[in-house]
Amino acid sequence: MLPSLPFCLCLLAAVLGLVGAAEEETTEFTFKQYPDGTVKRGAMVELQGAVKGNITFIQLGDGPVVIFGNVSGLAPGRHGFHVHEKGDVSTGCAAAGGHFNPEGKKHGGPEDSERHVGDLGNIVANEFGVATIRTEDRVISLMGPHGIIGRAVVVHSHEDDLGRGGYPDSLTTGHAGDRVACGTIKIKFPAGPWTEASRPANSAAPALRWTWSLLVPLLCLLLARA
Repeated sequence: MLPSLPFCLCLLAAVLGLVGAAEEETTEFTFKQYPDGTVKRGAMVELQGAVKGNITFIQLGDGPVVIFGNVSGLAPGRHGFHVHEKGDVSTGCAAAGGHFNPEGKKHGGPEDSERHVGDLGNIVANEFGVATIRTEDRVISLMGPHGIIGRAVVVHSHEDDLGRGGYPDSLTTGHAGDRVACGTIKIKFPAGPWTEASRPANSAAPALRWTWSLLVPLLCLLLARA
């Protein structure tokens, strides 16, 4: 005997409910990776072209900016990774200007006291040309005088020597070579306490989906017996 149409529809609804709940959990996990800090703001940059990728910046309370993402299409090895002062790169990466340097300092490494605000050091591409980024920085910010939103991320063709290479441009650009990828840093989500104790109003959605996914199979069983 073939199952009835209502029974089949119930099963479909249950499956969709489970899938939706799983998707909600995945999305919510993104904002719960750092439960000890209040996420004030988030931003993202998309790199397009032969070298492409997505990089996310998250401001944790009054603490550091967490930076994570992936860049592909690179030559294996180290590549200079900076925030540049201008965000409009519609005409190419050269339009991004120099490193973001509101305090007029010399170029350096991320851990140096003498550095540009935009000096984020290097990313490292593996043998497949993919660089995985997972770091944090206490000098850049997503707000205030060190704010990087609306500026540009630039990836370079060579390693940043962190101002120590002795080349004429070591103390300005890190002798990092050409600009192979760039993108504008755009706001992703606004200010708000993204913590376990205080989450957005729509944070009840995953619980509702899971409740739905549990109730629907019971209804299906009742219909199957009818």
